[in-house]
Amino acid sequence: MRNFFFVYEQFSAYLYINGRIRNIRQQKIVKKTVQLFIPPGCLRGCCPSGILVAALRKRGKQQKMRMERMKKRNIICLLLAVLMLLACTACGGKTDTSDTAGTRTITDGKNRSVEIPEQVERIVCVGVGALRYSCYVGAADRVVGVEDYETKAGMSRLYNYVNFDKFKDLPVTGTNGEPYVEQIIDVAPQVIVMSAYASCDADELSGKTGIPVFVVPGSDTTLDDAAYETIRLLGELYGLETRAQELTKYLKGIQTDLDTRTAKIADDQKPSVYVGGVSFKGQHGFEGTEAGYGPFALIHAKNLADTTGQTGAFNIDTEQVLAWDPDVIFLDFNGMPLIREDYQANPAFYHSLTAVRSGKVYSQISFRSSASNLETALADAYYAACVLYPEQFSDIDPETKASEIFTELLGSDPYPDLKEAGYAFRAITLGA
Repeated sequence: MRNFFFVYEQFSAYLYINGRIRNIRQQKIVKKTVQLFIPPGCLRGCCPSGILVAALRKRGKQQKMRMERMKKRNIICLLLAVLMLLACTACGGKTDTSDTAGTRTITDGKNRSVEIPEQVERIVCVGVGALRYSCYVGAADRVVGVEDYETKAGMSRLYNYVNFDKFKDLPVTGTNGEPYVEQIIDVAPQVIVMSAYASCDADELSGKTGIPVFVVPGSDTTLDDAAYETIRLLGELYGLETRAQELTKYLKGIQTDLDTRTAKIADDQKPSVYVGGVSFKGQHGFEGTEAGYGPFALIHAKNLADTTGQTGAFNIDTEQVLAWDPDVIFLDFNGMPLIREDYQANPAFYHSLTAVRSGKVYSQISFRSSASNLETALADAYYAACVLYPEQFSDIDPETKASEIFTELLGSDPYPDLKEAGYAFRAITLGA
C-alpha cells in the first residue's frame, strides 16, 4: 500500500507540470515512471505496456485540443498504473497483519491480564484441578502434555478414566504442580493453564517458557464459589462459554435440589453420621475422617466430625467414635483394605458400634484423589441423602442419578465400570 501512494504522488506531480513540458519529454517521464514502479513482468502478465506509450504519442493538430486530451490521457495512465500495481499485489503480494490479528486479552483468576490466541487449541495443565476442570468444560482434546500421574490408569479420578486413551501417551510436562519447563517448551502449547494449587509463580513460568500462563482458582471442596469461577474462566479461555454456562446451570440446579430437600429437616430428626476411610496424603483406615465433608455438607447431614473443631481431613481417636456411637456409618472405598485388615485384628471394636450391629454401614465412592473430583462427590451426596432421608429422596434412584451426573460432567457414564469393579453404592458388611 505504501507503493500505491508513492505512485499516486508521482503522477499527481506530473499532472501538475505537464502543461509546461513538451510531448517527447512527457512521454519519457511517463515511460520511466511506469518502468520504475511497475515490474516489467507484471506489465507483460497484466496489461500491454503499449497502451501507455500509444496514448501519450498521439498528437492533436491543435494545441488546445492536444493539451486537453493529454490531461485526460494522463489521468487514464494514472488509473492504469494504479490498477496494474493492485494486480501485482493480487498476484504476488501479501499484507501482514500477524502482529495484531488473532489475539485477545482476558483476566485470569489472579486478576492478571493475559494475552492469548483468539483460538486456544493446544494447552498444558499445571497443578491439581486445572486438567480436571478443563475436562468438565469439554477441552480434553486440546491437551498436549500432562503431569506424570495422569499417565497411570485408575478409577479414582473419573475425568482421567474416561479420557485415558487421550492422556496415556502424551509427553509428561510436570509432577504434582511442578512444571517441567523444557518439556513444556518442547510440546509448544499456546497457553499454560495453571491452578492456584501449583507450586510455581505464573509470571515466572511465563517468563521462562515464553508462553502465556492462565491461572484458575480450582477447588478442593464441592460446589463453592471457586468451582463456579473456575468453570467460567475456562469457558472464556477455550471459547466454550455456552458449555460453561450450561454446566453452571446444571450444577446450581443440583445444589438447589439437595438444599431444598434437606435444609429444613430439624437436627433432632437427623441421624448422626460418621465417615471413615477418608484419604488425605495417602490412604487411611477407619480413623480417617473429615470435618466439612463435602457430600455431607451439601445435604446438611449431622456429621460428628464437625463437632471436633477441626477442619478438613484428619485422623481421629477411634475411642471417640465409639463414644459418639453414630447412627449411620459411611466408609470410603479407598480406605476399605485397611479397614478390613483392622476388622480382622479387632472385630470387637467394630461390633461395639450400633451402626455395625444394625447393618447401617454404607459405601462412599472415593472422590478425593488429587483434590476433589466434583462428579463423584455429588453422586456420593445423593446416595448419602437417600440413606439418611429416605422420605425426602423417595423419587431418587442413586445409581441413575450418578449416571446422569457423570454424563453431564464427563461426557460419558463410567458408573457401570465402577460397579463391575466393586465400587457400587451399597450396604457394607464388615467381615463378609
